[in-house]
Amino acid sequence: MEYQNITLSLPKQVLQRVKHIAIERQTSVSGLLARTLEELVRQEDSYAKARERHTALLRNGVCLGTEGRITWRRADIHER
Repeated sequence: MEYQNITLSLPKQVLQRVKHIAIERQTSVSGLLARTLEELVRQEDSYAKARERHTALLRNGVCLGTEGRITWRRADIHER
């Protein structure tokens, strides 16, 4: 995997806190940011794949086993 450097500007107080978090997690600020951003990308990719699967299900028609017939009445569901 090829790496590329970036420049990041943060408020001083935020950077100080991030440095402390990195120290607590025994890593560098760069390592902390890299792992956080990689996780964000993984989550977005996972969400996109799930969205594609569900969209395909909707496009192809989801079989609910009813064959398009409603076999119940609203009153039956809400009966008390």
